[in-house]
Amino acid sequence: MQKLQSQGVHHITLVGADRQTSIDFWEGVLGMPFIFEQPNLDKASESHLYFDPGDGRLITVFSDESRSPVKRRTPTDIGCVHHIAFSVSRVTFLQAVARLDERGIKHSGVKDRGFMDSIYFEDPLGLLIELASYRFEPPAGFSHADVLMEAHKIRVARGDYAIAEVHLADAIQALVERSRKTLSENRAAKNPY
Repeated sequence: MQKLQSQGVHHITLVGADRQTSIDFWEGVLGMPFIFEQPNLDKASESHLYFDPGDGRLITVFSDESRSPVKRRTPTDIGCVHHIAFSVSRVTFLQAVARLDERGIKHSGVKDRGFMDSIYFEDPLGLLIELASYRFEPPAGFSHADVLMEAHKIRVARGDYAIAEVHLADAIQALVERSRKTLSENRAAKNPY
């Protein structure tokens, strides 16, 4: 038996209301270019809108002009989507509260997640959206997931509750030391002063 190996998220499709609500939110609030539209090939009464979330992958929305936005939180029952998180640069994250406030969008304020910062708010249809900004950049040749896996190992070995910045810094150092050669006989930390 073999796995069906994934290589990343291809797209996420949401059930939307009318077309303009989707365009105004996904492009007008989150800055995702509206890249194409076609009929929903499984339901002719709906349109299928495609947005680029910034990494070339897709967020798509089924829209129908007969549907209006419903102002309630989407279900969070077992099997339902709790929220969708989007990566934003640090400089954008630092502007997020003000930019949400100027639109009158209720939000959580900044949440400290140890390895990242987050802000939560609902889209016009009640889906919880998270804007997330990592507090670190992975070393060349590594991904954020590589650093987080190494930080997790360090955190568990130390008996700490959750990943913190010290775990990230130590994880980055460990990854660099394992992957980069040196002519030095001893790579230990030193104080030359």
